[in-house]
Amino acid sequence: MAFVFLFVSLIDSPKPLYLFTVSQFAPSTLNSFNQFCKSILRSITVSASIRISFPAYHWNRFKSARKNQRITVLCGMGERSSNLGSERKRSLSFIVVTLSSSEFPLLTTTVSISCRKIVEHVCLLKAKQDLSEEEENDMLDYLYTTQYQMGGVVAISLGRVSAPNPARYTHALFMRFQKKENLEKFYTNPFYLKVLKDHVMTYCHGLINVDYESEVADEMLSIFRKGEEFNHGVEFVLLISFNEDALGYPADCALASLALMMLESPSLIVQFTQGLNFSPSSKEYTHGVVIRFRSVEAFEIFTNSKEYKDVWLSKFQPIVHKSLSLHFSVDPVGTEIM
Repeated sequence: MAFVFLFVSLIDSPKPLYLFTVSQFAPSTLNSFNQFCKSILRSITVSASIRISFPAYHWNRFKSARKNQRITVLCGMGERSSNLGSERKRSLSFIVVTLSSSEFPLLTTTVSISCRKIVEHVCLLKAKQDLSEEEENDMLDYLYTTQYQMGGVVAISLGRVSAPNPARYTHALFMRFQKKENLEKFYTNPFYLKVLKDHVMTYCHGLINVDYESEVADEMLSIFRKGEEFNHGVEFVLLISFNEDALGYPADCALASLALMMLESPSLIVQFTQGLNFSPSSKEYTHGVVIRFRSVEAFEIFTNSKEYKDVWLSKFQPIVHKSLSLHFSVDPVGTEIM
């Protein structure tokens, strides 16, 4: 059984408002807080509480609140079940209680979340400098086709990296699997090994793999990355190596701050996942993050924003040993592959 504890108050309130733990399930009646808590819970993997502050006027009945009035949320999550980690689905529910100034009444709602655990695989490639267009298409087509040769692959995207990066990676592959067992079989699949030998390493002189477990909403379009929103856009890959003493609570705080930014940018971002790297072949990075932007313009607006830069400078930079970020465009797949 999972439990969640949540404490909510206004930053200018003289005392705390409410503190509770719950484990009962009920339907959501407040979409904005529902979405907020979904994003936060997906990014928090520790039991300790995390403080997050956001403008009160952004949310439902608080839209007429003063622009300098903010709501502070302390939230955390723990798991009591010993076998919860082996399940692919889980439900989390909790009560959101908000007390505003005298202008607003006490507002209480119950929120229920259903999440699906998934496993994600990121492979970055360093192609040779004189790679021809024909060779590039051969490599990408064969990599794309691997999804049809094995079970457990629920989503895939790949492409040429759009801008130079310090590590000189030129191409990226993203794959989503149902569970770890599917990923393990992928690494040893004869078809994939032949593709790697004959159609990838023939053209490349280096690669790195990052694998992590994450969660998405338990909805078909979200799990399989299907629908109009996923047909095109920009895939942003962020690999992070946190300092050893920052693993755990400090790293989760930083990732939660990034998750909050994702929530505040629904017009720019389609989906966001992150997790602890468990790839046996590469321990260069401790965490992987993948963000699907709606367009190149959305990607540029977000990554060039003052808010994103402030989060990186204040939350990540002090505790990060190294990082690598790159992106590639995702276009609708044609009818002919290979």
